[in-house]
Amino acid sequence: MGETADRLMDLAEARIREAGYRGFSFRDLAAEIGIKSASVHHHFPTKAGMAAAVARRYGERFFELVGRREDETQDDVIGIYRAIFRQEIERDGRMCLNGMLGAEAGGLPPEVVNEIETYFRRCIDDLSSRIGGPDAIGQAFHVMAALEGGLILARAYGDISAFDHATASLVTPALAA
Repeated sequence: MGETADRLMDLAEARIREAGYRGFSFRDLAAEIGIKSASVHHHFPTKAGMAAAVARRYGERFFELVGRREDETQDDVIGIYRAIFRQEIERDGRMCLNGMLGAEAGGLPPEVVNEIETYFRRCIDDLSSRIGGPDAIGQAFHVMAALEGGLILARAYGDISAFDHATASLVTPALAA
């Protein structure tokens, strides 16, 4: 993608993480970077296509950050996921993009829902394979629910400590910071 398309995706991502799918329009994005709305359509013919591309890119970046480490333990894996989620809300007070879209999934276009589902399935698969054990899938679902819920609580309270409280039981105390 070109520089303009990347910038449009950056803006769309920030707005989706702040206000969901309905939190951005092509007109607003175009105005913010000083181009015509038709130019946005040149890069992304539809809003759904743009949102799907943004969700896919977000997931790719996320999985680069949480990638396997040598000799990682179960606590290490969960701690890595927790740290990445915490950094997101700590950095700019915004939600996980796919968590935000996931809350709206019932009213979104299929191509966007597909990207959300792919992201969460990939999270569950990655976590469960790295956690291991007889209830790895259940534990992976628990981790993801706690992390996404922790973000919601931190945003609702306007306080990162709500995330810390909601997710503290996921990791050993040494990894909780």
